[in-house]
Amino acid sequence: MNKIIIALLCSFLIGGTGFAQKADNAKLFKDSYIKKTMTRALDWQLKNPKHKLYDWTNGAYYAGVFAAYETTGSKKIWKAMYEMGEANEWKPGPRLQHADDHVICQTYIDMYRVSGEKKMIEPFTATMEEFMTTPYETGRINKITWWWCDALFMGPAAFVKLGVTLDDDRYLKLNDKLWKETYDLLYDKEYSLYARDINYKWNEPGIDPIKEANGKKIFWSRGNGWVMGGLVRTIAELPEDYPTRNFYIDNFKEMAAAIVSLQQEDGLWRASLLDPESYPGGEASGSGFYCYALAWGINNGILDKETYLPAVEKAWVGLNGLIQPDGHVGWCQPIGADPKKNFEANSWEVYGTGAFLLAGSEVIKLKK
Repeated sequence: MNKIIIALLCSFLIGGTGFAQKADNAKLFKDSYIKKTMTRALDWQLKNPKHKLYDWTNGAYYAGVFAAYETTGSKKIWKAMYEMGEANEWKPGPRLQHADDHVICQTYIDMYRVSGEKKMIEPFTATMEEFMTTPYETGRINKITWWWCDALFMGPAAFVKLGVTLDDDRYLKLNDKLWKETYDLLYDKEYSLYARDINYKWNEPGIDPIKEANGKKIFWSRGNGWVMGGLVRTIAELPEDYPTRNFYIDNFKEMAAAIVSLQQEDGLWRASLLDPESYPGGEASGSGFYCYALAWGINNGILDKETYLPAVEKAWVGLNGLIQPDGHVGWCQPIGADPKKNFEANSWEVYGTGAFLLAGSEVIKLKK
């Protein structure tokens, strides 16, 4: 009898713990909680700035800041973005043809669409005119303009947003050309993932590719996360009847299927997608962008909700577990070009916050 009582008590305790866990997780999806957590993470980040304001790191961050503004309607957030733009004189970074120096202009264009202040887009418009008439100088690794996969988050949405805003399809056509070059060079059709650059491609003439400890190809989580983010931000802008829109949608669907298959039990993705055992903890910036992109796909009817919603829900729960007691987004891999074991709970970067804000801005739109 005692054994039966003990077994029943254990069953009750386990069941009770599971119920409590589900209740705790359920609150993470309430609109009020999402807004509160986004605001808390953003408040911490605004108090802890890093890098030059036009830097690519801040370009990714302010994409999330604008998404937080749209989600909350906060005048404080608008003020922070406006002060950033004024400090930058609404200019892109100094490198004419480098996508990293264009990404901040996504936020300028989004803000222009709200305020109508032409000063917000005039410098980038002038830069693009020069860009389109200046030949690109290639090299060993930079065989093409967008020679690293992260560039597909940096440049394309800025080009397409400007083209749509100005009703000038030259920018859209240029994006098509440059993106297709990157796709042809770096997209691995076997794995439906992008190599970071040619140094990580197998069977590339003159390249001795780096491999993971388990002997598999290196596919960097953040790099592919930023491609996914770039895809959805590009698709969102393209007109429904745009001739190449389906190319981007097909690429997105292929990557989405691959990414979901690589999600770990805690809902997050490891720094190296094909060798998760070798890397500690879920990585914030890659995981944040996957959550954002997959949720966007569901919200816009491109991804099947029944298939992808469980992955998004797991990812959002996992991401919330990365928020540290002071509000900052932890477990974010520092600046780099491939997976590293150089981060832990207190590791943060502005783009990790940006990814979290973007994720929250789409999770809140999911139909409950």
